Amino acid sequence: MASSSSSSLLPSPSSYAELKDAWHPSTTIANTTEPSYWFNWRVMICCIWMAIAMVITAFLIFKYEGFHRKVSGDGGEKEWSGNVYEDETWRPCLRNIHPAWLLAFRVVAFFVLLIMLIVIGVVDGPTIFFYYTQWTFALITLYFGLGSLLSLHGCYQYNKRVSGDRVDSIEAMSVDSERVISKGSDHTLQQSQYSSNPAGFWGYVFQIIFQMNAGAVLLTDCVFWFIIVPFLEIHDYSLNVLVISMHSLNAIFLLGDAALNSLSFPCFRIAYFFLWTIAYVLFQWTLHSLVHIWWPYPFLDLASHYAPLWYFSVAVMHLPCYGAFTLLVKLKHRLLQRWFPESYQSPR
Repeated sequence: MASSSSSSLLPSPSSYAELKDAWHPSTTIANTTEPSYWFNWRVMICCIWMAIAMVITAFLIFKYEGFHRKVSGDGGEKEWSGNVYEDETWRPCLRNIHPAWLLAFRVVAFFVLLIMLIVIGVVDGPTIFFYYTQWTFALITLYFGLGSLLSLHGCYQYNKRVSGDRVDSIEAMSVDSERVISKGSDHTLQQSQYSSNPAGFWGYVFQIIFQMNAGAVLLTDCVFWFIIVPFLEIHDYSLNVLVISMHSLNAIFLLGDAALNSLSFPCFRIAYFFLWTIAYVLFQWTLHSLVHIWWPYPFLDLASHYAPLWYFSVAVMHLPCYGAFTLLVKLKHRLLQRWFPESYQSPR
C-alpha cells in the first residue's frame, strides 16, 4: 500500500536518458490484464496490508480530526488536537513578522514550483505523472498556491484589524493613560490582531495538505539522495540541474514555510500521508488491470514473490519520515519560545 511512497523518489525516465536502457522500467513479463495476475496469494497479502492501513487511517481521522468538534459539559467547545483556526493558515509564528512576508514567500515558492512542474511535463511528457515523485511535486505546488490565497486573505484581515485597533488604542489612551504607558498600545494590537475562529473547509484542506507533504517530500528526497544518487555515482552519471532542483527545492520551500508558519502538527494526521500513498497504489493497480504497460517502480510489480515484503517495507518507511518532520517542527517551537519569548506565538 505505501509502496508507492518509496517510488516517489525514483527518477523519471527522461531525467536519466543516458541510462535509459538500464534504468527505464520495462513492461512486466506477466500480463497484468489477465485475472490470474490478480487472483493469487501475493495480491491477497498486499490487499490485506492496504486494508489494515485504511482501517487505521479511518480510525485516526474520525477519532481526532478537528471537524468532529466535541462540546464540554459547560457548553463550551473543547480544545481538540485536530482543531484548525482561521488565522493559523496565514499567521507567522512570530508577532514581529508581518503576514505579508509569509505571503511573499508562498507566492515565490508557488511560481517557482509551478514553472518547474510545467517544464517537467513538457520535457518528459504526460507519462511522467505515472511517478510518485511528480504526484508529490504537484501536491506541494498546490499547497503553495492555496497558501498564497489564504495568506492574501489573511493580510487583508490583518490590516483591517490593525486599522480598527489603532482607533481603539487612541480611545483607551484618553481613558487610561497609565495603562498605555506601562504596556504600550502595541500590546493591545497584539492581543486583538488574531482571531480564534475555527477554520473553514479550505483551512482544513490546507492543514491536511501541509502534513501530507511533510511525509511525502521527506520520503521522496531522502530516498533520492541517499539511495538513488549513490547508485548513479557508481555508473558515473552526472545529475542535471532540473533533477537536482526537483529533489531539493521542494524540501527547501516546505521547510521554509514550516519555519515561518504557525500551523500545528498533530501526529494523527500521518493518516493522510498513508492515504496519499494508498491512492497512488490504487491508481497504479487500476491502470495495470486495464492496460498492460510498464510499472513505474519494479517493486510495485505484484508478479514478484517479494511483492508483499516490498509493500510492507515501504509502508514502514512512512513512520520515520513523518516522525523526522514532526521532531523538526517541535524543535522549531521550542527554540523560538526560548529565543523570542515576547514575540513567539505558540500553536493552540
